[in-house]
Amino acid sequence: MFGTLVSDMQSNVHVARDNTITGRIKYLTEGALVDRWGAGNFIALRFDDIYEGATSVKVGMDPSHGSGLVEIINDPDKDGAWKITDKDVQKFKCVTTDGTNTLTQTYDLSNLVLDPAPAVEEEPEADDNSKEE
Repeated sequence: MFGTLVSDMQSNVHVARDNTITGRIKYLTEGALVDRWGAGNFIALRFDDIYEGATSVKVGMDPSHGSGLVEIINDPDKDGAWKITDKDVQKFKCVTTDGTNTLTQTYDLSNLVLDPAPAVEEEPEADDNSKEE
């Protein structure tokens, strides 16, 4: 995924029949995803059960903070990575159409475990022995 192994992004991610997504999402601080979207938690998903008659499949976070829904119908590997900024507010959305009928599916992210950003060590204050008199 953009030069990052899926195993470096997440573990035990599962999509349940009730449209909930569970698992652990790691916090990324480097790599192509971070270069483009900033440090954070990114989920990787693959779409391998697309309706054969579909003419469009758009996927992404709702609400999105930049990319919106992305068309994947002509994507050869049918996978992608998305940044989660608020798992309790955002849903993952998939909109499939065959030109006549449209199916919109939303997936709950609230059961994901998001690793926090690593603690930033504060630099010690300089020892300032000089005083103005």
